[in-house]
Amino acid sequence: MNLSTMVSRAPQVDSTTTDSDCRLVKLSPETLQLVADFFKVLSESSRLQIVCALKLGEKNVSEIIEATGLGQANVSKHLKILAQAGIVKRQQQGVCVYYQIANAFVFELCELVCDSLSVQIQQQSEQIAHLEAFRKA
Repeated sequence: MNLSTMVSRAPQVDSTTTDSDCRLVKLSPETLQLVADFFKVLSESSRLQIVCALKLGEKNVSEIIEATGLGQANVSKHLKILAQAGIVKRQQQGVCVYYQIANAFVFELCELVCDSLSVQIQQQSEQIAHLEAFRKA
């Protein structure tokens, strides 16, 4: 069983709704560890490069190497980790093994992070502009 399956099947300890209609979900320490392990898999830039290379469809190791510029041993190591986490799946086609994203939610997650980073960078730029204006005044 991979991490994404375990996280989706993990028991929830408590769930309540507040007056503001926000849901507070308390997860068990074991469940939180599974979530943390999943994020650890995505916390390595080489693995994110591989995920991005697979966004347009399945590829074999040679195609992933070409798309990422990573070495063969490095790509193979990271593909194994991604497969164990359930982020990619592999399919044997003759003598080649092709990899593809197992669940497209990973791209939604990455887009959320990128959007959040973009907002943070924009806010920092505005703060710097205000500081520059103050300095020149």
